[in-house]
Amino acid sequence: MERADFVAVPVQDLKRADDFYGQTLGLNRNPNSSDRWVEYELGNVTLALVSPEAMGPEFKAEGHQMPIGLRVPDVEAARARLEAAGVEFLHETIDSGVCHLASFSDPDGNRLQLHRRYAPYADGSTP
Repeated sequence: MERADFVAVPVQDLKRADDFYGQTLGLNRNPNSSDRWVEYELGNVTLALVSPEAMGPEFKAEGHQMPIGLRVPDVEAARARLEAAGVEFLHETIDSGVCHLASFSDPDGNRLQLHRRYAPYADGSTP
């Protein structure tokens, strides 16, 4: 295997999710998206919003239990912008000793997390 190409994000309402990821979060929408599958490019991986109605009756959106970490230049600034847009965070911003993170959910309950590493990696390289 070479790398992870995409993460599928189950959503109940594709238009609502498209608005949230595109307008509220400000992610870059792939122009090849369709009415069944909307993709957002994050540089190293694609988030693919998947509509249950379009993908079959067995598909059920249940929300990711572990968050998708979204790297931002400044967690507090990104958090303030999202809070102003009505996004509710699950806890105060955490300083783990190597990074800052703040968790929230999309309209379908999928967990997302603002993240910024500030400490060098084990090999000495910097984020």
